[in-house]
Amino acid sequence: MYSIKGEGKSREERGGSGNEMDLKSIFDEYYDRLIYFSVQLINNREQAQDIVQEAFVKYWDYRENIAYERCAVKNYLYTTVKHLSFNVLRHNKIVDNYAQKQSLTELADQPVIDAIITSEVLAEIHMAIQSLPENYRIISLKGFLAGKKNHEIADELGMSVNTVKKQKQRALQLLRLKLTSDLFAILLWHAS
Repeated sequence: MYSIKGEGKSREERGGSGNEMDLKSIFDEYYDRLIYFSVQLINNREQAQDIVQEAFVKYWDYRENIAYERCAVKNYLYTTVKHLSFNVLRHNKIVDNYAQKQSLTELADQPVIDAIITSEVLAEIHMAIQSLPENYRIISLKGFLAGKKNHEIADELGMSVNTVKKQKQRALQLLRLKLTSDLFAILLWHAS
């Protein structure tokens, strides 16, 4: 869980503003993963975006009470998104008569843990792909993450299928160097 700072101390006494992580870097790092996490819980991307934005507002309002450590901030954001997502589920349950299909008490911790792990793994893979040279990055995003076939990519990019195949192979070689063997295997599985 996130850790709460001692009350009664000024910001300077707790480590000063130099240790505070800026909101933009936190937002850039966690926004997409938190949306993916929330979507896995509520199955609605628009609501997930609202939830994640609300979580960041709550973090910003409460930031002086959270330790200036990336792990504490990450835990706070995931916990907040989880609770807000469950609140949306409760509301949707009432509106849609969702209670007849599934009770919130049946939601176990394992799907939540799986959702966090999946969003973190995909974020790591996405970061590795983003670090590739532009041609390899574009082909990798379309082929490995969007699931497009070589001929579809070739048509979209106006190149031969053989060029797409060669660039995908080279991208895989580069990704193998950037990712752990487990993450690389997940990438290959996701692409198949």
